[in-house]
Amino acid sequence: MPSRNDTRTVGFLTSGDSETPTPTEEQPVESSFGLLQRLQKLGKSMFLNTQTEADEQHVTPGEEPKSHLVSQAPDGVCKPQNHIVFLKTHKTASSTMVNILYRYGDARNLTFGLPLQRNSQFYYPGWFSSSYVQGFVSKAVKEFHIICNHMRFNKPELEKVMPNDTFYFSIMRHPVTMLESAFTYYKSIHAFHASNSLEDFLDSGLRNENPSVASSSYAHNNMAFDFGFNNNVSHISADLEERVAAAVAAIERDFDLILITEYFDESVVMLKHMLCWSLDDVVSFKLNSRSESHRPLPHIEDKIALWNTLDWRLYAHFNTTFWQRVNSVVGGEEMVREVERLRRLRERLQEECLQGGLVNPGDVKDRKMKPYQNGAAPIQGYNVKPDLEGQTKIECEQLITPELQYSNKLYTKQFGN
Repeated sequence: MPSRNDTRTVGFLTSGDSETPTPTEEQPVESSFGLLQRLQKLGKSMFLNTQTEADEQHVTPGEEPKSHLVSQAPDGVCKPQNHIVFLKTHKTASSTMVNILYRYGDARNLTFGLPLQRNSQFYYPGWFSSSYVQGFVSKAVKEFHIICNHMRFNKPELEKVMPNDTFYFSIMRHPVTMLESAFTYYKSIHAFHASNSLEDFLDSGLRNENPSVASSSYAHNNMAFDFGFNNNVSHISADLEERVAAAVAAIERDFDLILITEYFDESVVMLKHMLCWSLDDVVSFKLNSRSESHRPLPHIEDKIALWNTLDWRLYAHFNTTFWQRVNSVVGGEEMVREVERLRRLRERLQEECLQGGLVNPGDVKDRKMKPYQNGAAPIQGYNVKPDLEGQTKIECEQLITPELQYSNKLYTKQFGN
């Protein structure tokens, strides 16, 4: 695995990055989706036109679990990475990523760093502490392999738990769709509950913001907060540029990879290469998704870009550099081929495992598979085919098991009842 200090491979190639215009009161920002489209065209043009193809790496495991659902067998010489920290950001498709990590570690009997006493989070929104990991203080666990539950990032405390060769990664989502999702999901929190609409909140946010309320982080620069930064910054903050630069530098220093929600399939293919895993390891079904979502109107998008300006600047930077990483690690043509293979594999698993597609919670037949419900929009789930048996049934159920249920299952597996 490349060293995190090697800026050629994991420094996100910061030289030559496109500068994102700084929003000001005098100079309104370009529509955030318009700017995003320009960034994506630039990044994907670099990605698709590259003539360099990285050699595909596959896992050569010692004792890999045998899947009853997939047939392709990894070959090659690289060694899979089993020491992993995933910073699970909010409303970014991170629950689907956690399912990938849970299934990978569960199949190999790896040990997860789980929150104390079956909690689902590491006492968020507080800073992560090594003392919050079940079995760490008591030394009941000798080696932890994967940590991926919600936390506020705190690298020194994580390093107390995880080995030096740990791979750190996270995921970012466009701040416009992210805040729209958060407003619906967290509608009951102090920051949102008095607002009739997202626009109402944005018009009153600066006047009514109360950073002393713990849940306020969900409403303002939540990605930056999850990464451990002070989220109380606006587009008119005098030190905005300094804080953006410091945040970008810290993330590049502390993380090996930042994925992009809007390109989830490309992201997991990239992760596959970085971890030396197989496509079988990163295939997934979408979890914790709402029954409906609405893209805000352009003038609301602009208000979000101003309100969550720190998140917006971070996303713009790492969305651009993601495609540079694709070029250098995978190669454009190879990425296209592997994404297509991943999607065919997902379709085949859907046909073999699922009775229909996503359904509303009331239509989930197995209560153990019903997702946790919160907010105004129903969180959807799946039904597996009723005639499945044996290992095939187990693997199909693992693909659709909601995060809270899977985390609880792993806790029981590691620590008993």
